[in-house]
Amino acid sequence: MISPVRVRYAPSPTGLPHVGNIRTAFFNWLLARHTCGQFIVRIEDTDVARTVPGATEGILEGLKWLGIDWDEGPNNGGDFGPYFQSQRLDIYQKMAQQLISQGQAYYCHCSSQRLEQMRAAQIADKKPTGYDRHCRDAELDYTKGAVIRFKMPLDGSTSFNDSIRGKVTFENANLDDFVLLKSDGYPTYHLANIVDDNLMRISHVLRAEEWLSSTPKHILLYAAFGYPAPVFAHLPIILGSDRSKLSKRHGAVSILDYKEQGYLPETMINFLALLGWALDDKSEIFSREELIQNFSLERISQTSAIFNKEKLDWMNGVYIRKLPLPEFARLSLPFLENGLPSNVKRPLNTNYVEKVLPLVQERVKTLSETATAEISGFFFGENIEYDTSLLIDKKIGYQKTLDILQIARAKLDELETFEAPALELLLRNLIEEIGVKAGQLFGTLRTAVTGLTATPPLFQTMEVLGKNISLRRIDEAISKLGNYLPTEL
Repeated sequence: MISPVRVRYAPSPTGLPHVGNIRTAFFNWLLARHTCGQFIVRIEDTDVARTVPGATEGILEGLKWLGIDWDEGPNNGGDFGPYFQSQRLDIYQKMAQQLISQGQAYYCHCSSQRLEQMRAAQIADKKPTGYDRHCRDAELDYTKGAVIRFKMPLDGSTSFNDSIRGKVTFENANLDDFVLLKSDGYPTYHLANIVDDNLMRISHVLRAEEWLSSTPKHILLYAAFGYPAPVFAHLPIILGSDRSKLSKRHGAVSILDYKEQGYLPETMINFLALLGWALDDKSEIFSREELIQNFSLERISQTSAIFNKEKLDWMNGVYIRKLPLPEFARLSLPFLENGLPSNVKRPLNTNYVEKVLPLVQERVKTLSETATAEISGFFFGENIEYDTSLLIDKKIGYQKTLDILQIARAKLDELETFEAPALELLLRNLIEEIGVKAGQLFGTLRTAVTGLTATPPLFQTMEVLGKNISLRRIDEAISKLGNYLPTEL
């Protein structure tokens, strides 16, 4: 392995960072940290027409949320910012001119109209599309609107060794004379990427599989400049669970969407690592330190990675259950503040929240779920809505259900200490007295005080709700049953 390892993450600010893009950043970062190398962030913002406002900020926010730090860049008040290619245009223009002077590039004056007609004719004739080298031997000088193209070899082949895929070979005849410098003076990805990787001494290029077909162009550019080529590793594509291209229908695709939905950064880096990399065939939960320690290019798969949303949810639940309660409360509070109904009094009482959260921590898979009606809504709302029929246990019927609720209500009213141990003792003794099964009494009470049939442990739930609210809701359940029409029985 080349030492020292220097890698880069070079996104284009054409949108928010999606899962595949951030996976590439993370694998580069892991290689750097595993080898005590350096990780650089470079914003490739030379495609002005496709640049999206706010995209750069979103990219950097995603990296920072995941704890993917970088090691160098322009110093901005003590903090390293990323490199921006738009601030280095004179470098690329100079290098493009060098290739022209070497006879390895040329000015192309073809209009967009001519190029469109050429492409349409190639498609009509069922020929491969690509530039027809109309200007290659014309020895044209620069005029306004011209681009600079690279002179590809007309025969032979270009090979390189990919660290993941082994030896890869492309026939040069199938590669066209691609554009290096556009008519607006901005470089294409091909030129800027090669020049910067050399100037920044990048030793390894880990990037998406889609760039594999561009690599022979890059190999030839390195040679034309006299640059040493880096080690290439093209990462496997990420597919949806149905093995089609990953898209929004498979779930959120921006890494920031997952942040907003309440996934933990520890979950996301663990999950991202397993999209194409594995330590063995059974290990699934890894800390950041374990990933750094075990990461290697040799363990990256050639086959496509499958994005499994169900596995992501399961994994996030695992990490949530590991959180110390104060940390779980700190992370959950913004989701509760933003997610609970507007009629819930704000700001939330943090002491009360800290009593609720231990009861739901085992049940949630995302932090946003803490604010849902099914998980915690009944703890915060004044009124609860539910179908009266849910109160009635079918095995004991309407009248018996009403009777046991009334008896339980009277017994609960006598309790001086409305705490879980006292509640459990009283209600379990009551089971013997009235001759019903535990599930029948507890199920009816659970629906009465929460409006749901599945909740956190009943006794702890009633303790947190408190005596007044619990008894009021049982009274409302008794009233509901009293008003239940015979036709509904």
